[in-house]
Amino acid sequence: MGANQEDFRTVGETPDLLVVEKPAGLLVHPTKPGGPRTLWDGLRELLSYELASGGQVSLVNRLDRETSGLVLVAKNPRAARTAAMAMQNGGIGKTYLALVAGHPERETFTVDAPIVRQGAVMDSRIHLKRMVHPAGARAVTEFRVLLRFENRLGAFSLLEARPLTGRTHQIRVHASHAGHWVVGDKIYGPDEGCYLEFVETGWTPALAGRLHMDRHALHSAGLALDWEGHWLEWQSGLPQDMREFFGEA
Repeated sequence: MGANQEDFRTVGETPDLLVVEKPAGLLVHPTKPGGPRTLWDGLRELLSYELASGGQVSLVNRLDRETSGLVLVAKNPRAARTAAMAMQNGGIGKTYLALVAGHPERETFTVDAPIVRQGAVMDSRIHLKRMVHPAGARAVTEFRVLLRFENRLGAFSLLEARPLTGRTHQIRVHASHAGHWVVGDKIYGPDEGCYLEFVETGWTPALAGRLHMDRHALHSAGLALDWEGHWLEWQSGLPQDMREFFGEA
C-alpha cells in the first residue's frame, strides 16, 4: 500500500518543505501505541530517504482529525525552526473554506474575540472544548461569504476564513460565536450534547438529522509564505463531501 497515494496527496515540494493534502478522518499524529495509521506515519515512509540522511518530519500546521486539506511539513531541523518562527509571527497565510448554517448579513466580517479552554473558567462536560471569554488569549478571524444557498436541509453559506491568530479550534469557535456554526460540528454546533452522544453511540441517523454531515465541514484550502526570498503558495479545492452538500435535495 503506497502511503502517498492511499493516505494523502502531495501538492508541492521544495528542498526544505513538503505540502500534502490530508483527507478528513486521518489523524495527524499518533495518540497511543498501536493506534490507527496517521499522517505522520505516512510522511515518515514518504520521506524515509531524507530521514536516513539526517532529516526530520515536522508538521508546521496541524489539522484536527475531521478537518481536511493542506498541511505544511518541514523536512529538516533548520526548516522546522524557520517555519515554526514564521507560524508564531503570523508569517504563514492560511485560508480555510467552511460550510456554515444560515446566511450572514454582511459579505465580510471579522470576529475579534478571545478564546479560552472552557474548563479553565467554568464546569465543562467536554475537556477539549474552547469558548469565547474575556480571560482567553486574543483571537481574530476574518470571514468572507463566497456563496449563500439553500437545500432540503435549510439555509447555508460557504465561507472563506482567514485566521490571523492560531488558537485551538479558532475558526469553529468564532463561526459559532457569530451565529453560524460549521456544518457537522459536534462540539460547537447546535448542541454540545451531539459530541457526547457521538462518543457514546458513534454516528447515528439522529445525529445526521441535526448535524447534516458526519464530520465538520472545514477545509484547509490555502497556504502561503515568503521562504528565503521566494513567495510560495499552494491551493486545494473543496473535497467531494463538501461539494456534494450543495446538492442535498
